[in-house]
Amino acid sequence: MDHNWENRLLEWAYEGLESNTDPEYAELDEQALKQAYDHCESLIKTHSRTFHMASALLPADKRRAARALYAFCRTSDDLVDCADGDLQRGLGNWRKRALVDIPDEDDPVALAWTHTRIRHGIPLGYAEQLIKGVARDLTTTRYATFDDVTEYCYGVAATVGLMVMHIIGFSGPEAIPYAVKLGVALQLTNILRDVGEDWGIGRLYLPQEELSAFNLTEENINAGHVDHRWTDFMRFQIERNRRLYSEALPGIALLDPDGRFAISAAAELYRAILEDIEAHDADVFGRRAYVSKWGKLRRLPGIWWRSKNLERPLVLQDID
Repeated sequence: MDHNWENRLLEWAYEGLESNTDPEYAELDEQALKQAYDHCESLIKTHSRTFHMASALLPADKRRAARALYAFCRTSDDLVDCADGDLQRGLGNWRKRALVDIPDEDDPVALAWTHTRIRHGIPLGYAEQLIKGVARDLTTTRYATFDDVTEYCYGVAATVGLMVMHIIGFSGPEAIPYAVKLGVALQLTNILRDVGEDWGIGRLYLPQEELSAFNLTEENINAGHVDHRWTDFMRFQIERNRRLYSEALPGIALLDPDGRFAISAAAELYRAILEDIEAHDADVFGRRAYVSKWGKLRRLPGIWWRSKNLERPLVLQDID
């Protein structure tokens, strides 16, 4: 499937990879570090049951690193979505605290995240791209085309996948296109699930061009009315979203084996949200689509089996 938007996102991804440097190591107080990681654990447990469950499938060291990364991303996003006052200044201050090599030990998220970033060699450029991505919400509330939406998805989600790869371990640069595509797919699921919530805070991430193609306007979104135009539009969005998952998931075979089950679980459990949207006739205005705890648990054996039987995708060096 040809994606015109992919080349631009891949340019950003490779630029981020090349930003990796040898950071300065500092002696950190072990008790403060433990408390910092415990704080990150509490954040993910409170705010994301799906990723808490998926990260629990990782070995202990990678698990706590993944949760520190989540806390960094969550804090960055919350500064844009939840804070009062000068949001640009608040995000700028957080950037200074979170992107240094020697963090303040009284700043638990920055401490755990910086320890994780340095320990696992996560390129600083990806963290900078994420903060730049969430900052878009301060200035941009509409997106004209799907290509524009994918650029937003790269900043707030694909960057996360690229950082997770460094925690899990991966075969090489050939894994990057799959991580980018999976990040876009995950964020598109968020966008489809949260149409009503986002509208309530003045944001609409659905491509204006595609809404028009289905004879939908912002007045329709505001009314929250589900008719054949809306269900046709959502069917189109969900089908494309599923294709992106299908194209991205083979790349999990390029990750280290002890991380494949966790990443497969995160991806497949999130993809299952699309089923719940469909089951409720694409009504994403009056309810939040989700997968129940039992729905997640019953899917895990199949996800485990598939993660153990992944075939390595054919990449260019395999052909030479």
